[in-house]
Amino acid sequence: MRRFFRHPVRLVPLGFLVAILLGTGALMLPLATIEEENAPFVTALFTATSAVSVTGMAVTDTPHYWSGFGLALITILTQLGGLGILTGAALVILTVSRQLGLRNRLLVQAESAEYGPGDVRRLLLHIAATVLAFEAAMTVVITIRLWVTYDYPPWHALWSAVFHSVQAFNSGGFSLYSHGLLDFSRDPWILLPLTFGAIVGGLGFPALFEAARGWRRPIHWGVATKLTIWGTLVLLVAGSLILLIAEWTNPQSIGQHGVPGKILDAFSQLALGRSAGFEVIPTSALREESYPLLIALMFIGGGSASTTGGIKVTTFFLLAFVIWAELRGEPDVTVGQRRVSTSSQRQAVTVSLLSVAVVVLGTFLLILITEQVAFYRAVFEVTSAFSTAGLSVGLAPALPANGQLLLVALMYIGRVGPLTLGSAIALNTRRRLYRYPEEQPIVG
Repeated sequence: MRRFFRHPVRLVPLGFLVAILLGTGALMLPLATIEEENAPFVTALFTATSAVSVTGMAVTDTPHYWSGFGLALITILTQLGGLGILTGAALVILTVSRQLGLRNRLLVQAESAEYGPGDVRRLLLHIAATVLAFEAAMTVVITIRLWVTYDYPPWHALWSAVFHSVQAFNSGGFSLYSHGLLDFSRDPWILLPLTFGAIVGGLGFPALFEAARGWRRPIHWGVATKLTIWGTLVLLVAGSLILLIAEWTNPQSIGQHGVPGKILDAFSQLALGRSAGFEVIPTSALREESYPLLIALMFIGGGSASTTGGIKVTTFFLLAFVIWAELRGEPDVTVGQRRVSTSSQRQAVTVSLLSVAVVVLGTFLLILITEQVAFYRAVFEVTSAFSTAGLSVGLAPALPANGQLLLVALMYIGRVGPLTLGSAIALNTRRRLYRYPEEQPIVG
């Protein structure tokens, strides 16, 4: 046991578990609900897990079930969950860099030039300041819009802006409105700040900081930053176009809007749905061909060391480069003018295949529990929970307790699993003093 906890990053899953249990206990207080009754254990556990894992999936009508105290708790848990994820990711990177040899440590520091193993305090302060600065900017814009245009009382406007800004930047999806952001459809002053915040929060601090430092010369970005920034841009643009085409004539989603409204809603729904879980377009009203797109984007998730879940953009595009190199018969996998190490390729394959296995198993179990649920709805809900996206087709509230507990497990695994797995693989890497003879089995 002492050997297991020798590396501080392995305490991250335990920290999340403690936060979830404390949050569950607090949400079970009568003060946390409008009716001033104890919330059922499964409901409180589901909500606390969803908040700490910054998923945002709900089994209750959030604004009409939880009191002001309960909503404040959800906000605090989401903020702590988001900062905890970033802090955990920082510890992973710094701890792993200590365990590498001199040559590999120099490569790691080249990828994150500003920070070394001794810069933990400065790094964490930088992360916290960045989070709070973006949330404050979003809050100001949305507060003014709600106050001036929607005639909200000032304090009501401020509270709504703070709540949704925290949720968006930390990739949560809880809302003070029963129908999510549907009431603000086609309103760029509400949707764009939240969308921009979710995108920035989903990039991850390594890519964000490096891109901010070297924005004038992106050619000098590290491989991870290039894959994250350009990969995110490709997913957002291509995904928005596909969703726009699929829903263009759907009168129940965006079909009745003008062209600017269609573009805004499609882009916002795509960007927020893949990470933050807000509804800009009614999810249940989407055409079936839109679901595979959202499922795929939720599964991919955001950038490494970000508040989003999924297998990560870097992993997805690294696998794409691996496939491309194999199809061309190239001996090495290269991104730009950098050769990608074999260990990174193996880690990407491992994380991806294990994530697929978790989603497949979760879908199988959910169908067994619900029996009559449509397959695509089960896949959507499981993928959303595992990737901590939070977008829902409305299945979670109708599930029995064992189905909701399954989603709780998926949210927890999806949040701490990739982080723990990535650090475990890196920390357990060792060099053998011998190698077996090579053989090439038939593949395919």
